[in-house]
Amino acid sequence: MAHVTSRRGLLFGTAAVSAGALLAGCTSNESSEEPAANDQPAADDKPGKEVTIGFAGPQADHGWLNAINENAKSRAEKYEDVTLEITEGSNDTAQQIGQIETLINKKVDVLVILPADGKALTQVGLKAMRAGIPVVNLDRIFNSPQAYRCWIGGDNYGMGLNAGHYIGEKLKDKPNARVIELAGVDSLELTRQRTQGFDDALKNYPNIKKVARQAADFTVESGQAKMAQLLQAQSKFDALWNHDDDQGVGALRAIEQAGRDDFLMVGGAGALSAFQAIKKDDGVLKATVLYPPTMAASAIDLARALGQGKGVSGLAEFEIPASMTLYSAVVDKDNVDQYMSTGFK
Repeated sequence: MAHVTSRRGLLFGTAAVSAGALLAGCTSNESSEEPAANDQPAADDKPGKEVTIGFAGPQADHGWLNAINENAKSRAEKYEDVTLEITEGSNDTAQQIGQIETLINKKVDVLVILPADGKALTQVGLKAMRAGIPVVNLDRIFNSPQAYRCWIGGDNYGMGLNAGHYIGEKLKDKPNARVIELAGVDSLELTRQRTQGFDDALKNYPNIKKVARQAADFTVESGQAKMAQLLQAQSKFDALWNHDDDQGVGALRAIEQAGRDDFLMVGGAGALSAFQAIKKDDGVLKATVLYPPTMAASAIDLARALGQGKGVSGLAEFEIPASMTLYSAVVDKDNVDQYMSTGFK
């Protein structure tokens, strides 16, 4: 098992399902003779060169962010040749920069960084790269591609697009259909991208009109308050898209308190509670659009491959890609069992 060190001394043993499974297995450009472990062109599960990975993310004050940490730790534990140095995590930009600089000074082999603020942390990403430490930039992207070797993250625009198409197909035969939107934090680019994708999808359905939108700040409390306002202002609508399953917990409370069941709801991110509600199928929540925290497990796979000088199995190239955008799948009652193990609490 890998060595995982944390300033909190916490270990998470939750298994992670990762898109980085692409890194396992053999490739067609390997010779018929078994190569030495460190000479294999693509990474696999066999022990190879020892790699120390530094992991720095924001404070886990949200279910999705906590799942990011769990996925990274449990994925690192899978590999005998990986040592994970993980920071406490902070939403304070200066503190997170300091944590990353500590990892740079420790001369870790590779850094995985999910910045609290991509723009503000660009310089420390550049510092690591200039020090010869390749950076895997996770999700919130740095301002300069020179600040990272590889970016991996979710598709915020795709979330909105797929949510809009799912709702559109459900309502395409309903005249004068009305939809509302419970967004996240409007100051964040990711929220604007999710809204843009949703609006673009709805353009394909001329019978559907978006009649209201509220930003709910990604918290349960705000989700409940803002949803209550929407329900009071909109006596009749046909569908709701909620950007985030955590704030959706509050939204569902408001919906239950109002006694409303006359519309369908689509969530976002992929929380376990959302999956369970979708499977039970006795309320308004019918689907959620993924923003998978398993990207952190894949980031560990990519960092390990970088540290060992290997590529991704299944691809012809000898190097890992410069970027990987994960797909925002729609999970409903037809496929929820497939995704249940990936749901975060």
